[in-house]
Amino acid sequence: MAQLSFSKIGIIGAGAWGTALACIAARAGHDTLIWARETEVVDSINQSHENSVFLKGFPLPHNIKATNQLSEMAELDALLWVTPAQVVRHVAKDFAEFLKKPIPILICAKGIEANSRKLMTEVMQEVLPLAQVGILSGPSFAADVAKGLPTAITLAMADEALGKALAKALSIPTFRLYHSTDLIGAQIGGAVKNVLAIACGISDGKGFGDSARAALTTRGFAELTRFGAALGAKSQTLFGLSGLGDLTLTCNSTLSRNMSLGMALGQGQSLQQIMDQRQSVSEGVHTSTILAKWANELDIDMPICQSIANIVAGTEGVDTAITRLLNRPIKQE
Repeated sequence: MAQLSFSKIGIIGAGAWGTALACIAARAGHDTLIWARETEVVDSINQSHENSVFLKGFPLPHNIKATNQLSEMAELDALLWVTPAQVVRHVAKDFAEFLKKPIPILICAKGIEANSRKLMTEVMQEVLPLAQVGILSGPSFAADVAKGLPTAITLAMADEALGKALAKALSIPTFRLYHSTDLIGAQIGGAVKNVLAIACGISDGKGFGDSARAALTTRGFAELTRFGAALGAKSQTLFGLSGLGDLTLTCNSTLSRNMSLGMALGQGQSLQQIMDQRQSVSEGVHTSTILAKWANELDIDMPICQSIANIVAGTEGVDTAITRLLNRPIKQE
């Protein structure tokens, strides 16, 4: 039987979002251990109670400790996995030698693995068969969560009792978790919205205004729901926090890494210039290429996502992609 009580919570990945989630676990009363690869991050958290590298200016609760030893994470009651999507497999392989017991792992990365085209739950189950895998996804910015501003997201887990127990254990008044059993839907929303946010950013970067962004968001959501339905996602999930909710947030704020990347593209910067200036990862860049090919194979019409894939690949310029989208045949909604 799955463990339904949790006193020690681990966070794998000490970027801004991982650090913010560590704050939630600590505020919920759990002893919280956060793993970081960077020694300077571990030292900053343990000595100054602040992640001065990735979340500067936010004091951390004193029941958060940091380590760079993955072995220490294997003895905890539950883990939140907050590495970038494209390195989930790599870190999980390193962790596999230490994991000797079943443990709930909530994946907080949003994306699709580039080489295998697998969802994050599939990657984790393949590398860590002892893991009881779930997804934590929804409309949330690290700074808002770290500040204690009201936020609500989805926790999806096939084991409904375990999912409910984790949602209860990690919820506080300003951080509400709604449980679900739809792992596919919770992942599709988080992955596809990153690509659509790049499109909305390009629109804003070109100065097209609020009406254009609203149209892109709405037509992009139609693409997201078509793709999700083809993979077996529940419509209730896609219209919920991890789908429409996350899309709404990410497509309307420059705090979104993907939207801000799109804005820079719309203002004339090259993708390489943008990436060279950034410390954080914009998952939509990786996901766009995977998504476009996958949608084509499934014969799903996703013109906005396809356009972003073309721009990222360098096969189409921003202005050409915009002209092509604006001249698509008129059809019924």
